[in-house]
Amino acid sequence: MKEDKKTIKKLDEFIQKVDEMKKQDKMDLSSDQDLSIAIMNLVSIEEHFFFTGAKLGKTEYYDMLKEVREMRKSLLKKIIKEYEGEVWCISKHLLAASMRLMEVGTKQLGMGNNKEAYDLFDKAYNLYSLFWGVNMKLISAKDIKKIDEQAINKHDKEKKGFMGKLGELVKKAIDCCIE
Repeated sequence: MKEDKKTIKKLDEFIQKVDEMKKQDKMDLSSDQDLSIAIMNLVSIEEHFFFTGAKLGKTEYYDMLKEVREMRKSLLKKIIKEYEGEVWCISKHLLAASMRLMEVGTKQLGMGNNKEAYDLFDKAYNLYSLFWGVNMKLISAKDIKKIDEQAINKHDKEKKGFMGKLGELVKKAIDCCIE
């Protein structure tokens, strides 16, 4: 019960913090969101340079991979200013996994497998939301507790689970249509 109240309080504080930062123009989340998508694509480019170099046996692709990696690292620093432990690497992998799930979901959608596509899209968005939750210091591993399959606490009426709640917060905090 005490932990549930802490989590809810932390979510409320996060929303208030984001609202205050937006008002003071200290944070441009729509630009950061665009940047995170660019970083996802740079990770994919790194992967393609690796596989192309390996398949063709041409080391010049590895050299291009190195250049793209340096660009990706410098751009990731613009979003992840402070981190502890392996948060940097976790963040990179959350973005990369989210991007891959989006791509696989899009392929499934094109094949008419809508149910599978929608499930993959949900998973991709959950990972993307987790990226923002970790990097905006909204969550830490100790805050994630499972009550039942979909509830964040025993008072949860909507039962979207922690990832669903986090996704809702990300939707509210990041509005890419605000110029």
